[in-house]
Amino acid sequence: MLLSLQRVARSLGVLLVVVALTFAIFYVAPIDPALRMCGKPCSPEDLEAARGFMGFDQPWWIQLGTFLMAIVTGRTFGSADVVVECAAPCLGYSFQLHQPVTSLLADRFPISLSIALGAVALQAAFGIAAGVLAARRQGGPLDRIVTGVSVVAASAPAFVVGLLAVVVFALRLGLLPSGGYEPFTDGPLQWARHLVLPWATLAFLNGAIYARLVRSSMIEQLGLDYVRTARATGLSERRIDGYALRNLALPLTTLIALDLGALLGGTVITERIFGQPGLGALLLDATSTADLPVIVGTTLVGSLLIVLANLGADLARPLLDRRLARGGRSSRRPTATTPSAQNPQENPS
Repeated sequence: MLLSLQRVARSLGVLLVVVALTFAIFYVAPIDPALRMCGKPCSPEDLEAARGFMGFDQPWWIQLGTFLMAIVTGRTFGSADVVVECAAPCLGYSFQLHQPVTSLLADRFPISLSIALGAVALQAAFGIAAGVLAARRQGGPLDRIVTGVSVVAASAPAFVVGLLAVVVFALRLGLLPSGGYEPFTDGPLQWARHLVLPWATLAFLNGAIYARLVRSSMIEQLGLDYVRTARATGLSERRIDGYALRNLALPLTTLIALDLGALLGGTVITERIFGQPGLGALLLDATSTADLPVIVGTTLVGSLLIVLANLGADLARPLLDRRLARGGRSSRRPTATTPSAQNPQENPS
């Protein structure tokens, strides 16, 4: 319990640092969003009035305090004559899109969530399966194929893989739509059809990391004493693979959590190629128009999702390894005194 509270406190501290750094970087940058609001012609008096209306006439640390307070209490922009309300949790207001940033993020998040969940599931499933098969057939043709494909996937740019998928499966074969998004509530089948290509593209690119990690770790595990003991006692190879994979649960859980957090924050290139209006596309559009409130809000939410995913992985570690629940340190390599080395059927890690 104490370790869990420490991890939660540490995650909140990291998030606060990320908030301060992100806010400082973007608001110290030589970009003035008030110029777009001021219009043309824009006199110095009008520009100063626009800055005051948007709250950009204060030092950045005061703006940071106001921003953090608005998350809890909400915020009102403007004066008595013209007022723009931003209800809590207020992450800023886009004067270019005339919407609170929170509403923009809420509209786009389901799309990024749909992409992230499917992509992580596919890349973990295929990457782990490919890594196990390659380790089992080390040096054989299948191992060479998996290794070669994983090297190509890890080095290929996302836009090349995405455009190639569009050309082949959408334009040439006509099997899948080239872009667009259909909400799940409008039809699960159409929702899935529009997401197959983004899922497959991300799974191909990121699954290579899983395949290489699992292959090298499985080869190491299959050479340990507890595996030789298991074989001597007559355990099947399938059960031995299960014990070896359980020893990889901690690094794989961490990797999956980090990937999920990163994808939930938006995949800029993939969303743009396949016309998916998620958080990544929102961030890209905001960057091109210097919409600083949207840039800050999207960045903060993306950082929050990564921190939460990492926190979830930390909290799950004691459930996967009982030695961590007792406050000890996990050892990835079983020793001669561990239960796994004495009796492979009791290998707990």
